[in-house]
Amino acid sequence: MALKPHQVANLRSAAVHAGNIGLPLNRMITIHWQSAGVALPVMAWATGRFTDLLSKALARHGSQTAWVWTHENGVGKGAHCHLVVHVPPSLVGVITGLQKGWLRRITGKPYKKRVIFSRPIGARLGVETLNPEVHALNRDTALSYILKGVAEADGGGGRIVGKRCATSQNIGASARTHWRASYGS
Repeated sequence: MALKPHQVANLRSAAVHAGNIGLPLNRMITIHWQSAGVALPVMAWATGRFTDLLSKALARHGSQTAWVWTHENGVGKGAHCHLVVHVPPSLVGVITGLQKGWLRRITGKPYKKRVIFSRPIGARLGVETLNPEVHALNRDTALSYILKGVAEADGGGGRIVGKRCATSQNIGASARTHWRASYGS
């Protein structure tokens, strides 16, 4: 029903680490899986497939990514995913253009309006390099939004089947431990 404190700490640490390795989380994508026709028991699979397609598309263009996501299931919005991700500003148009096709591949259905929302974190593309301090504040605001489903007493993030949250491997707990051992701090 809710994110656990250790999950929240992991997602926050992963987001900071993404910046440390040069992949600042600069885009927020929300996918309304229920509206797309994805059943709650397969939402984690659908999100995993989406992040896989995203990562492969960026790799084809010579780029890496990092991401964190959470699942929620609320009255009115239904089952959905919030994904905070690194997409190089030069590839935002390419990735945005591919997203609806990925949803069709994942769901096997035509794209429905208002299933996916994708926007930069901060006032504009590239703020993560132009003004890192402002970007960090905006990133933390986006994280606070996606991590709102913490307290079960408040209803948490609604009932989820399967994973409630995840990080890409390159910013997960093991990667952070290895990085600290290699580079310190």
